[in-house]
Amino acid sequence: MPEPTKKDDGQPEDSAGADAEAPPTPEITLQVSPPEDKDDDATASTPSPPPPSEDGNTLKKLSIELPNDSVPESAMGRKDSVWSLGDGQLPEDLDKQIETPPLSTLLIEKPEPTSSISVGEDITFIAKVEAKDLLRKPTVKWFKGKWMDLASKTGKHLQLKESFDRFTKVHTFEMRIIKAKVNYAGNYRCEVTYKDKFDTCSFDLEVKEIAEAPIMSVDIRSAFKRSSEGQEDAGELDFSGLLKHREPKQEEAPEVDVWEILKNARPDEYEKIAFMYGITDLRGLLRRLKKTEKVVKKSEAFAKKLEPAYQVDKGGKIRLIVDLADPTVELKWYKNGQEIRPTPKYIFEHKGTQRIMVINNCQMTDDAAYSVTAGDEKCSTELFVKELPVNITKPLEHVKTTVNERIELECEVSEEGAKVKWMKNGVEVPTGVRSRYRVKSEGTKHWLIIDDASRDDSGTYSLMATGGTAEAHVQVDLKPLKVFQDLQNMTVLLGQPLQLHCEIYPGNVPGRWYRNGQLIQSSDRINILHRGKNHRMDVQAATIHDAGDYTFIPEGYSQSLSAKVHIIDPPKVHLDALPDNTIIIVAGNKLRLDIPISGEPAPRVVWMKGERVILESGNRVRAETFADHTSLTIDVTEREDTGNYKIVLQNEAGEDTGSVKVKVVDIPDAPDAPLVPVVGGDWCSMTWEPPHYDGGSPILGYFIERKKKQSSRWMRLNFDLCKEMTFEPKKMIEGVPYEVRIFAVNAIGVSKPSGPSKAFIPLAVTSEPTMLVVDDVTDTTVTMKWRPPDTIGAAGLDGYLVEYQVEGSDEWVAANSELTEKTKYTITGLPTEGKILVRVTAINAAGSSQPRTTQHSILVKEVIEPPKIRIPRHLKQTYVRKVGEPVNLVVPFLGKPRPKVSWLKDGEQVDPTQVNIRNTECDSIFFIRKAERKHSGKYEMAVQVEDHKDTAVLDIQIVDLPGPPQCVKIEEVWGENVALDWSPPKDNGNAPITGYTIQKADKKTMEWYTCVEHYHRTCITITDLVVGNEYFFRVFAENMCGLSESATVTKDSALIVKQGLQLKSPEYIDRDFTEPPKFTQPLQNIFAIAGYNATLNCSVRANPRPKIIWMKNKITIIDDPRYRMFSNQGVCSLEIRKPCPYDGGVYTCKAINDLGEAQVECKLEVKGGFTFFELMKRGVPLQLIDKYMKEAKEKASD
Repeated sequence: MPEPTKKDDGQPEDSAGADAEAPPTPEITLQVSPPEDKDDDATASTPSPPPPSEDGNTLKKLSIELPNDSVPESAMGRKDSVWSLGDGQLPEDLDKQIETPPLSTLLIEKPEPTSSISVGEDITFIAKVEAKDLLRKPTVKWFKGKWMDLASKTGKHLQLKESFDRFTKVHTFEMRIIKAKVNYAGNYRCEVTYKDKFDTCSFDLEVKEIAEAPIMSVDIRSAFKRSSEGQEDAGELDFSGLLKHREPKQEEAPEVDVWEILKNARPDEYEKIAFMYGITDLRGLLRRLKKTEKVVKKSEAFAKKLEPAYQVDKGGKIRLIVDLADPTVELKWYKNGQEIRPTPKYIFEHKGTQRIMVINNCQMTDDAAYSVTAGDEKCSTELFVKELPVNITKPLEHVKTTVNERIELECEVSEEGAKVKWMKNGVEVPTGVRSRYRVKSEGTKHWLIIDDASRDDSGTYSLMATGGTAEAHVQVDLKPLKVFQDLQNMTVLLGQPLQLHCEIYPGNVPGRWYRNGQLIQSSDRINILHRGKNHRMDVQAATIHDAGDYTFIPEGYSQSLSAKVHIIDPPKVHLDALPDNTIIIVAGNKLRLDIPISGEPAPRVVWMKGERVILESGNRVRAETFADHTSLTIDVTEREDTGNYKIVLQNEAGEDTGSVKVKVVDIPDAPDAPLVPVVGGDWCSMTWEPPHYDGGSPILGYFIERKKKQSSRWMRLNFDLCKEMTFEPKKMIEGVPYEVRIFAVNAIGVSKPSGPSKAFIPLAVTSEPTMLVVDDVTDTTVTMKWRPPDTIGAAGLDGYLVEYQVEGSDEWVAANSELTEKTKYTITGLPTEGKILVRVTAINAAGSSQPRTTQHSILVKEVIEPPKIRIPRHLKQTYVRKVGEPVNLVVPFLGKPRPKVSWLKDGEQVDPTQVNIRNTECDSIFFIRKAERKHSGKYEMAVQVEDHKDTAVLDIQIVDLPGPPQCVKIEEVWGENVALDWSPPKDNGNAPITGYTIQKADKKTMEWYTCVEHYHRTCITITDLVVGNEYFFRVFAENMCGLSESATVTKDSALIVKQGLQLKSPEYIDRDFTEPPKFTQPLQNIFAIAGYNATLNCSVRANPRPKIIWMKNKITIIDDPRYRMFSNQGVCSLEIRKPCPYDGGVYTCKAINDLGEAQVECKLEVKGGFTFFELMKRGVPLQLIDKYMKEAKEKASD
């Protein structure tokens, strides 16, 4: 059954809404002792039902409606102990609107909306709150359904955890469900609150059963009883078990008397019976059942059990009494299923057969379910702890003050550290960091402080406590106003500054300025100042609109200060809107010219053109005057209306005049017939003069038309206006006569056409010659060359005319008396050191083309060009190459005549046997086939032309592998570590040392392994060595070319000894394993097939390791790509790739060490062969080819 709830009047109410027909419930009266002391810091761990109302007497009554007098503890439900009730809501809360603060974005991470797990599994829900803008930790609550707070349900199945990350400033809240049950499914909610901020999120949990087995019977008693005592989650009630394990409804139920079954059943079996027999009105049956008499079974262990419920005030003491039938029975007390041990808080007393448990200093944590067991019997009760209200002991006092004063409201309550709330006019007073209000408390006293009061602080202030409310009225008035200096009336000239000033007390009172009742705001022109008692308004340049009545009103006062301002404005004509005081109008249109005027009083206006006054009564031309402007009207403009119009203004303040120029424009006159001075192959050049009258508007351009002389149809040649007075019509047919004409255009329109030009016939002329350049110059001649014209007319090309002009003369002299057909010509007979210009003209039947002229004058003298070396960018720095690589440098230079080039190294001529140098007219080539270290140095290149000389220095660096380091020694051996030290190599290979490679080798195997590569220092510590081994070390030097060919090995070895033990090495005579080379397996004569790889194998034994040399016909094989040589563990192999008959012969393997040498031989014969062409293609010498061919013929004959 759902738990009983309590009404506001203290009487309990059935959660299912039982009607008023229920019988009266038994009344239980408890004697409660008053509280001995107060514990303000105690907090309730579980929510409790509200206490019953008090009647003011020492005896307090608690009434609880129970379904039966003997309802056992398992049938009684507590609101705060239900864990698996599901998504439920209290009946009395169904009609209440849930009030929550406005949502905000506190949660930065929320649980998943839907989660699913199986029975017995664990799941964790996580919510995160960012704390960057929070001053303290937010409050987080977890709910199941709409009302069940899970904070009190923590135990072995539910855990709540909080954590805070100082680096990310994030609070993490976790809710973990352990070994989930089916009834844990439902809707959950997480709520976060911080001051006035609130955020929430809801999520669903689905718990799936692993395997469902048919349930033949349901233990309703076990479903209703609390979970096992002594457990962490003791006190839970599991109602959902009834819903999940119902028996399937039978189609045909046998006829039974349900009423008799209910009368004989226990109360905890009522719901089970209702589910089994399909009873829907169970509450009605229970009301009838209450009216029937029932025999109460007498308890064998208890003569008197605990009352169903108890109530005590917070801080008070209560006694729970039971009377035993058998005093010898062992008695145990439990709180929420956990056994209670004797402590100063819990005191157990014995008085005859009575057993008493005294609970001292009751707090909200003591609000729980209590039970006592005597043998196999058990009785239970509920304890409700009532929190005492906080009363007002000293009320607030009314305050009346003035602005800018300090206000302090003081109130005293009955309890220290009580939480109170300050209100203003029914609204809570903000007390944040930036608030004007400050709240202070000390003991039972509380203060609300306002440091700088204003009129807005007036109102009713109240302090709310749980036991009452105290109110006080605060009134903030203004201070009395005193005027030390009033505003003064002023008269100001237009454009002059205006200043209004007053002085009042108090000085910190702001105010507002008004003009003619309109509020004045500060702007770029108006500046409003307030300094202490002085108030001032400054206007930079007064205008007509600044005249009027000014008023200054102090804020908060009804008194005001006033003054009048008068602005004087002499007459003036405003012609700023007219550019250059000129107006242009098209002839025939109507002109209305409005001129703004100003002046106070209104001036008299007179319009004049020359000496003639324009009257207002004129017909076509008239003048009119208005309040703020005057106008001139001409109905139909004519050319004669062009001229200057004068305006005269007069009033009492003065006189002003203005002049306006009116210009009447029209289309221009027709131009004269154009001229055609030049005619081309398909074009002509035409010119013309502007028209005699442009219509009063500048000529914008011209339109050009042409036609064939025999035709009457004119064709427009340009659609964009031609700005110039010349034009070149194109795309005409050669030999056909044409005529042209023009139109003048201005802003008004297009004129009439001009007369046609004289007829002309196009004739093609070649274009000018191209690419005229100087080929050669001597002291008396200049040779020129050019290319033919790009375009040659239909008349062809007859030849070229070459002319020259001496500097200082305007006459062009023909160099050739007859036309030359060549494109190169030498002009002779020229003065030495003279300067000339040369031009070439193409001639044909149509005439002469445009001449092609040299751009600059030519000096008749052989030119000397100073030498100049142009060093490439990559040679301006040190040029680095490795030994054996080729060096090929090209250094360009300039100079005329051909310069002389020389190379020096260290002040001496370059040895031609070492360096090959080849010079041309424009560059010098520096070549070394195989570079050696001796080729390094600085080379100086010199280029000389007569007395002119230029030099350049090239720095060439030839680098090689470095030598081995010097003096590698073991500095120290400790533990598994060895410290090495060495000196840099004597020979660095002509390049900086970039690092070292350190290797180690066990003395037993002497196989080298690399420890460190590219190490830069000359000392190192080698770690992680094997205990018991003895090591040698060697070091390679490294530069930009690579590692040194050899390494320096330590003379001594390092023995790694286990620390703490002293190893005494046995004395023995070392065996000498050294021996000279000896072949254990010689080479064997083999036959190979041409084109297939062949391998020669042998094995050798020697100590130290020998050097292996392979030879063919007594000639050592070195760097030949056709051969591959291998040596591993004494086995030596030579692989011959795709041999040919030429590869046949005697092969020798030679092994050499310090103790001696040995060699073995074999004969290789290659079968099959190649043609003469294939041998030539492979690069075999001719004598060997002849020998091979002869041997092949002999073998063929055999």
